[in-house]
Amino acid sequence: MTLSHLETGWLMDTLFPPTCLLCGAPGAHGRDLCAGCAAELPHNRHACPGCALPFDTPLPAGTLCGACQRRPPPFVRALAALRYETPIPTLVGAAKFRGRLNHARLLGQLLADAALGLPAPWPEVLVPVPLHPARLAGRGYNQSLEIARVVGRALELPVDTACCGRVLATPPQAGLDEPARRRNIRGAFAAQTPCPWQRVAILDDVVTTGSTVSELARVLRRAGARRVEVWAVARTP
Repeated sequence: MTLSHLETGWLMDTLFPPTCLLCGAPGAHGRDLCAGCAAELPHNRHACPGCALPFDTPLPAGTLCGACQRRPPPFVRALAALRYETPIPTLVGAAKFRGRLNHARLLGQLLADAALGLPAPWPEVLVPVPLHPARLAGRGYNQSLEIARVVGRALELPVDTACCGRVLATPPQAGLDEPARRRNIRGAFAAQTPCPWQRVAILDDVVTTGSTVSELARVLRRAGARRVEVWAVARTP
């Protein structure tokens, strides 16, 4: 006997009921997040439309932050659903380093919620930031890809992992300042084929200075993408 999607979902919720990943209370709305913890999440409501840098108050409509005015990014807009503040580092760290794919699922659901508010035009495809094969082999999975799969299913967008690859095994970006990050990531990505998409959203877990997504955006544009934007779970202040 083959179960329908609704029957499968009911069975999974019965055997493994949603449980808040932050406090252990029963999850709400079929997610591993309770209503109380959801209400306290640090949503990135006031942000630069160019790089998603968080602000405490709204910017005037159409206004970019000073950094984007001085050095316009190679993508047309950026969305970060959350500020990289407590408890987001805990959720991201579990998804990124401890193989907790239920954390990646929740992060993807939160990002999909935020993306629903974006005006047209929407991207045709999601391109998760690729890992170098050596790092992928060591970790066993790409957390950005796992998040992208959740977002893609929620928004009915395809996920492309073939158009670009990571060709340099660069040291981690953590601990580097912005100029060092740009130097470190330069040349790290390469297009595998001419990009078959006109409108692309790069998907990453956390954007700090934007160096990684900027380098990947340049590669995609050189490969033929006309409009590149960035979707991230979180942005550092």
